[in-house]
Amino acid sequence: MTRWIYIIVFSLFLFLPSKVFAQGIITSDKLITVDTGKQMLYAWEGGKLQFQTKVSTGMYYTPTVKGSFKINTKIPLQDMKGSYPPYEPYFIKNVPNVMYFYQAYAIHGTYWHHAFGTRASHGCVNIPVEASNWLFNFAQVGTRVEVF
Repeated sequence: MTRWIYIIVFSLFLFLPSKVFAQGIITSDKLITVDTGKQMLYAWEGGKLQFQTKVSTGMYYTPTVKGSFKINTKIPLQDMKGSYPPYEPYFIKNVPNVMYFYQAYAIHGTYWHHAFGTRASHGCVNIPVEASNWLFNFAQVGTRVEVF
């Protein structure tokens, strides 16, 4: 009887899915991961966590794109505007530390709200300005970004 219990418990550990969603992301290079479920961003280097911060990713009608990307453009300061119904159009001056990773999707500093930890953006990854200063200095064009 005891042997069967050990076999069942071992089988559960072997066949049940892991709760670590980023489990397959392994690298010794610089890496940024964005967990949209936890609303967290993690910066890695050499396989070790270097930095983490709460984020605000896309709202219901403007979700943040998920997948594997690389930072393709870095802009220290930029005005941003857009119109994504049913949300109101926006025009925001002087958005700091903009790092584009796919089309118009970027990680950037955010001074106009402090709702980090909740979905509040039009698709970008909003982070506190202080965190964006650190991340902008950490990441280079070509740094891998994993959004899940």
